[in-house]
Amino acid sequence: MAQTTPFSRFERMIAWRYLRARRAEGGVSVMTWISLIGITLAVFALIATLAVRAGFRAEFVDTILGANAHVTVYAATRVDTNGNTVKGFADYDRINARLAEIPGVLRAAPMIRGQVMVASQGATNGAEVYGLSPEALASIPRVGRGADAYGDLDRYPEGIAIGSVLARELGVTVGDKVRVISPNGVKTAFGTSPRVNAYEVVYIFTAGRYDIDKTRLYMPFAEAQSFFNREGLADEFEVMVDNPEDIDSYALPLLRAAGDDAILWTWRDSSGAFLRALDVEDNIMFVILSILVLIATMNIVSGLIMLVKNKGRDIGILRTIGLTEGAVLRVFFLCGAFTGIVGTLAGVILGCLFALYIDPIFSFVNYLAGGGVWDPSIRGIYALPAKLQAGDVLSAVSLSLGLSFIVTIFPARRAARMNPVEALRYE
Repeated sequence: MAQTTPFSRFERMIAWRYLRARRAEGGVSVMTWISLIGITLAVFALIATLAVRAGFRAEFVDTILGANAHVTVYAATRVDTNGNTVKGFADYDRINARLAEIPGVLRAAPMIRGQVMVASQGATNGAEVYGLSPEALASIPRVGRGADAYGDLDRYPEGIAIGSVLARELGVTVGDKVRVISPNGVKTAFGTSPRVNAYEVVYIFTAGRYDIDKTRLYMPFAEAQSFFNREGLADEFEVMVDNPEDIDSYALPLLRAAGDDAILWTWRDSSGAFLRALDVEDNIMFVILSILVLIATMNIVSGLIMLVKNKGRDIGILRTIGLTEGAVLRVFFLCGAFTGIVGTLAGVILGCLFALYIDPIFSFVNYLAGGGVWDPSIRGIYALPAKLQAGDVLSAVSLSLGLSFIVTIFPARRAARMNPVEALRYE
């Protein structure tokens, strides 16, 4: 008999007949279905986890870059000619112009920053004041124009802008007034008395991070200078660049432009430890879920071993009529590979659908649980995000198919090496 072409129609036909076991050989069919479902669920879990991990990281980084300065330029504490301790920039207009001229810098703005208490209608909360010009506030992606907010940003010079969580806890809305209290107020002969000013809330924003929306308060730059007794000074500069991922390349030009007393604090400095922790968690989760995929593919081995045992007589007949060891190996390899391919494909479909429709799925789970499944005060963000990436899907597919093909080889080789004489001895 002439040697068959590898993976020929004849081999595929035999493999397909073996997969469709008769009721009398139901054990083989049951093991095939168990393997198929196991691989499907394992690949689904892997893709869903990778998508949520990518979405959480992207959302976290986006809120960092969209509501905070990419680089903050501070001034080191110094002593003036009168012996007084001074911290800040006196010639902030000139320094700000030099910072803005650096290639790659989108915007630089002087800023006043301080801690206050905010009170309204008997409710009190702590807040962090950011004294910025109207132009600077409008250009912040998650806070200014185009952000998730309500109110009139054009009226910002007449009042203040606060986060949505802070507004909710104070029980205020646009048009209401709040009292802003600073312990560093008016200096008198008897010491420094707290300063209390009333401001109208003209703008309420939602930056997407619970901690920002709960504590952030924006005040016009000139008003913040007066409120914190910082006339003629700027505490720091808020710098936005066009390539935040390459933030280190901006360090030297920014230091040269800001002067000898300048200190830089980048977004990586503030969040780098958390991002590194996310990377470690991502690697660990991938390893754990890879083991889950391996366990699922091992069911293929069990099913093929049972199939080889049940088909011993058939293997002996096929070898007797001239089928080669390689052809028998390929027949049983096709049986296992088919299970792996179908299970992987089904898992990819389920995982992609989960990532694409995570919002309605999560809303349904939240409804079944009676609400409160996702607490933004603990999680930091308001919803469970998912970001489907081609690289993650390919990694899951490659892992599943690779393991499925590898584990299939061993029982297939056992079938190929079966002695036809021994297989037919008692038939």
